Amino acid sequence: MNQKKNQTNGGKKPIRKIKEFKINFDIKTIFIIFFVGFFLLTLLTPLFNSTPENATDVNISKVIGDVKNDRIDNIIVEDTKITAEYKNGNVGIAYIEQGDSFRQILTDSGINIDEVPIENKDTQTSAAIIQIIGNLIPALLLFFLFMFIIRQARGAQDSVFSFGQSRAKRFMKDKSNVTFKDVAGVDEAKKELEEIVDFLKHPEKYKKVGARTPKGVILVGPAGTGKTLLAKAVAGEASVPFFSIAGSEFMEMLVGIGAARVRDLFGQAKKNSPSIIFIDEIDAIGRARASGVMPAHDEREQTLNQILVEMDGFTPNEQVVVIAATNRGDLLDSALLRPGRFDRRVIVDYPDVEGRKAIIAIHSRNKVAGENVDWEKVARRTVGFSGADIENMMNEAAIKAARANRDKVTMEDIEEAATRVKLGPEKKRLQSDFDKKITAYHEAGHAIVSHFQPHTDTVHRISIVSRGMALGYTLIPPDSDKLHETRTHLLERLAVIMGGRAAEQLVFNEDTTGAANDFDQATNIARKMVTDFGMSSLGPVNYGPTMDITEWGKAYWEQSSVSQEMMAKIDTEIRKILDVAFEKAATLLKDHRKELDGVAETLMKKENMDQDEFEKIVGKKSKQNENSTSH
Repeated sequence: MNQKKNQTNGGKKPIRKIKEFKINFDIKTIFIIFFVGFFLLTLLTPLFNSTPENATDVNISKVIGDVKNDRIDNIIVEDTKITAEYKNGNVGIAYIEQGDSFRQILTDSGINIDEVPIENKDTQTSAAIIQIIGNLIPALLLFFLFMFIIRQARGAQDSVFSFGQSRAKRFMKDKSNVTFKDVAGVDEAKKELEEIVDFLKHPEKYKKVGARTPKGVILVGPAGTGKTLLAKAVAGEASVPFFSIAGSEFMEMLVGIGAARVRDLFGQAKKNSPSIIFIDEIDAIGRARASGVMPAHDEREQTLNQILVEMDGFTPNEQVVVIAATNRGDLLDSALLRPGRFDRRVIVDYPDVEGRKAIIAIHSRNKVAGENVDWEKVARRTVGFSGADIENMMNEAAIKAARANRDKVTMEDIEEAATRVKLGPEKKRLQSDFDKKITAYHEAGHAIVSHFQPHTDTVHRISIVSRGMALGYTLIPPDSDKLHETRTHLLERLAVIMGGRAAEQLVFNEDTTGAANDFDQATNIARKMVTDFGMSSLGPVNYGPTMDITEWGKAYWEQSSVSQEMMAKIDTEIRKILDVAFEKAATLLKDHRKELDGVAETLMKKENMDQDEFEKIVGKKSKQNENSTSH
């Protein structure tokens, strides 16, 4: 070992590398240099031109007279400045003309200069230093400003040539901490992507039976359901390079940049194949191409064309899998979705109860739960929550526990967090007693109508505390995940919505503005029942907007050709449905006025009421068979 060292270094000590000293010529550096130089100039100038504090200006004739009278102890000559130090401690300063000699003036005045204590002070050196500093600072400023401009111009030139380069981020297996173990509630999508990873890890296993690696997988689903999380898990599981980019990053102000970046991205992926490309929010560039409406040189359209060619064109594109995600799958171009480009279309929907249990288990790993926490109940409570909603709920519950200085998360924390996620934080608005009473009876009306109908869900919580834009709320979450809605359930749901206005008319014999949002929801449901679902006397006909597909593959929504007469009939049917719902709600509230008053009074006292407190007043809910129908 030592011999090798002697051969390479010749027995000498290893040479240490000198670190390069670099200055960043930015605006900050220039200003720092400017202020430091200005400070030094300001500081040094008084040192070279120091003047005693007790000095006074005098005439040169007075100085000559004082010299004759032997009142001066010492005289300092600085070019044209004469400083006379008197024996009594005073100091006088006089000035002579430029070019005159003070010694000659004394001689002409009949004074023997040999008897006068004169001290000549050299000012040329100090003046030269000040002059050098004064000239050097502007020169340095100009130099650094010139270097800054050159650097900026060089950067602009480089950026022009780098426009066409892909901005995708590359991830390797050991760089991502997310794996498939961190994904739950989307088992079908998870299985599809696990197969893709296995294709790339063991391609020979599939080639033996003649299988081809899928070229693309597109994930379609609502926001927050875990599409990007699945891509992160693929990056963590795959032992191949993973390139991640957003659809909007392809677009730039300059024409042709998007297509150039697509070529560069696929070029990098092919060089590092087998590899995976993930394009998030692909609808930004993958929307259906226009058929004569938009110009043919549209930048987004050219970018899409380049993606189509790269995914399945004349050039073979093996061992490169493209994964894309969007929540607007209906807007994508049909050529992008065909087999050979995106072979697999995976729907990532809201999780069911089992999926929510698994998601809750993942997000509760690092949280200490109290003894009263029932995760089964939490999973059933969160119907309609996405994975992102559940993660946010668990985090808000932990924050609430920490604020209360508790070391465990309780069921009350989770309940409050779930309400906060859906409705927003509480607002302590100052309300009059009359406003509180109206809100209490309004929310009690919703709850009573829901409780005394056989096919509606259980009332979970009632509150007259303002959240968001609502002065109060009645939570009636679905008891289970439903795939179908029956006409009976929709009619009862409309009655529940109308329960707030019906209670106001029954108790106060007055209408208020608090039911505006209720009417909006009820009208939308009734209109869909008539125009989309065929649940009216007009028959099973779709009178609403329909999606049409043109011969160019362009998808768009188009209003059906409905006559004015038929539109009037549709409005009449909607009014009939809403009138029936309102009458049903009013009848139920009249029959259960005692329970309505009890719930409203409790709300005015406590402001909040959970399911157990509600059922103590109105009794347990009796539900009939869901399969029963109304005629």
